[in-house]
Amino acid sequence: MNLEKWVTLITSNKSYQLNIIEGRLSENGIQSVIINKIDSSYLNFGEAELNVKESDLERAKEILKDDEK
Repeated sequence: MNLEKWVTLITSNKSYQLNIIEGRLSENGIQSVIINKIDSSYLNFGEAELNVKESDLERAKEILKDDEK
């Protein structure tokens, strides 16, 4: 069984931003997952993480950098 390590690409307290980035990565064939650590009682407490496979990390960073231009 091949278990690949997942790493955090970006964190934010605005989960909608991570959903947009997740969609952009998906368009480019990169799997990602959002781990929501935002407290549901206090919506501005905590952060959510967008994780990608370690082997996709550099490519994902390049996609984000290109989107910033």
